[in-house]
Amino acid sequence: MARRSSKKRRAKIYRKTTETKIVGELVIDGAGKSDIKTGIGFLDHMLTLFAFHGLFDIKLKVKGDLEVDIHHTNEDVAICVGQAFKKALGACKGIRRFGSAEVPMDNARAKVAIDIGGRFSYEGIKFKDGKEDVPLSSIKGNRPGENYSMEDGNDFLDTLAKNFGINLHVDIVSRGDMHHMLEAIFKTLGLALDHATEIDPRRKKAVPSTKGIL
Repeated sequence: MARRSSKKRRAKIYRKTTETKIVGELVIDGAGKSDIKTGIGFLDHMLTLFAFHGLFDIKLKVKGDLEVDIHHTNEDVAICVGQAFKKALGACKGIRRFGSAEVPMDNARAKVAIDIGGRFSYEGIKFKDGKEDVPLSSIKGNRPGENYSMEDGNDFLDTLAKNFGINLHVDIVSRGDMHHMLEAIFKTLGLALDHATEIDPRRKKAVPSTKGIL
């Protein structure tokens, strides 16, 4: 039976550039608690859902150049979260490595598959509902205060996967509005990553690769 690590896997978060300053902490073996203040309300909501359903504890305090746009903050937060997971996992001894999940959110449904294999691969959010594909940049929030888009979400996932060093597949199985699609994705990402980072006692702290290293 899989379990969490008896020794909490954690990493401090710190990044300072001319565009952003980010401080915080990640605990993989947490309880789903979060204190996230990126300055982008929608991103705070998505990361809170991600932490809660993945049972990760995440603290983030961000000061970014939001007077310019949200791009730098969105990207730099993704860099920090990806690097924090990579650092906290270290050599990845004993983990399951693979994880997948599927979550509905009203009329939207998302499926995420992950391989923590040390190699980056991300092809972007794919629509699998049989409908005609549309540019991600055209899918924007339609509720008051939603200064975010599917393209922003896609950029976040791409940057996170790149800095984590994982293979990430994200499919929209059933389409909804922007909020529901991204909410389904971030919830599913938390569940899939929780499974992939679980410790399998049968591995006896071995690295989950026939090569002996990830």
